[in-house]
Amino acid sequence: MTREYHPLSARRLQPGARYHQPGEDRERVRIDSPALAVMTDLRQIPAATIDLEAPLDAANRFMIRRGVRLLLVSDDDRQVLGLITANDILGEKPVQFALERGIMRQEICVRDIMTPRAQLEALPYADLVQAEVGHVVATLKHSGRQHALVTDASADGEVEAVRGIFSASQIARQLGIAIQTTEVAQTFAEIGAALGR
Repeated sequence: MTREYHPLSARRLQPGARYHQPGEDRERVRIDSPALAVMTDLRQIPAATIDLEAPLDAANRFMIRRGVRLLLVSDDDRQVLGLITANDILGEKPVQFALERGIMRQEICVRDIMTPRAQLEALPYADLVQAEVGHVVATLKHSGRQHALVTDASADGEVEAVRGIFSASQIARQLGIAIQTTEVAQTFAEIGAALGR
């Protein structure tokens, strides 16, 4: 049996019509909102990744294009080898590395200044199911980091996989707090001030 479909009625686009942007219709989160409301879920949004051998300038351009401040460094099998942040690229690390090696900044690649997997910590997804945004903010503040990785089992259930990322600046935006700087201490000071703490 074949179902019959009828055309939908259309109308003229009104003068001054605007377009929606991702996330604009979401309710503003609060400090006691579920933690998962502020996690970038990599099952829904493609991970921003980069190759070990990519030049720093390419990594920076890619971050700008994607609107992110962290890239997962991965191989062709999607294994996480480390991560690199905008602070890594734009801070003192590349300058120190270039001086120590006697090379030009343009010769530095992601491998040279990334944080390797062996030094990365992650929050288990199962621990976040009952957590609130305040727990994530406290965790980021305690670690002195702008980001936190979240892990769970991979699709095949055999290995750990990065499931999501928490970002202090994204949390601040979702809380409705304007962030003026990318400095970690300043970000948390602004979150605390806006929340009256």
